[in-house]
Amino acid sequence: MNYRHGFHAGNFADVFKHAVLARILSHLGRKEQPFRVIDTHAGAGLYDLQAEEAMRTGEWRDGIGRLRAGVADPNLAEWLSPYLAAVAAADPEGSGRMYPGSPVIALALMRRTDRLVACEREPNAARELAANLRRDRRARAVEIDGWMALNAYVPPKERRGLVVIDPPFEARDEFARLATAAAAAWRKWPTGIYLIWYPIKDRSGPEALARELVSAGISALLRAELDIGARPESSRLGATGLLVINPPWRLDDELARFLPALGSILGSGEGAATRLDWLAGK
Repeated sequence: MNYRHGFHAGNFADVFKHAVLARILSHLGRKEQPFRVIDTHAGAGLYDLQAEEAMRTGEWRDGIGRLRAGVADPNLAEWLSPYLAAVAAADPEGSGRMYPGSPVIALALMRRTDRLVACEREPNAARELAANLRRDRRARAVEIDGWMALNAYVPPKERRGLVVIDPPFEARDEFARLATAAAAAWRKWPTGIYLIWYPIKDRSGPEALARELVSAGISALLRAELDIGARPESSRLGATGLLVINPPWRLDDELARFLPALGSILGSGEGAATRLDWLAGK
């Protein structure tokens, strides 16, 4: 996969990941105590869908583009409302041009007392991230390797919050490294919520990741996957997954109800499907 997320911003995988992220943040905001979001591979934070990278692939058209056309199911629209509100806030002119990454979505749904640490290693993306977050005193942008950040910033002083782990999956051993790093972070902070994103090009990496996290002893682990039914000959990503460690109460019920409906909007071919199961707990 190309590390420069501008090629993929707003695609089906982003919509899926960010919709679930928004629901988790909504759950965290229901209690008075402050929380912290730690985004280990934050990217630039904000993307122009009319820039050369996004226009070259046009992936956003089958992602956020489909939701901008309208959501007919009012219950699904209500479930998506935190996410869609965060997307709208990032594009105040309503042009449909700007799309937020996970740190900007997090800030849109955080309260005055909550905090964000957004980490990015790639120098150009790190500079853009710092520029996009600089006006918000709740946020701190750090130019650091995400794996080092995961070790350095967990647990947060609030002892309450979310870790977003969304690596670029450029290296061949990324799934193995993800499993090791996530398990180590969980051992340091076993009560934190962890949202882990992964691409699905074949089953070997995702299944190995799931096995390793279960073997680590994690007691509450929810898996959700979305396959849009892309044609096998296509080089584009056609399926993606999320693992949620310590999911908020009833997040599984929400996903069971709304993930198929979201999949029906984003699905584009034969074989489109969704998957939801508990790997540990429940």
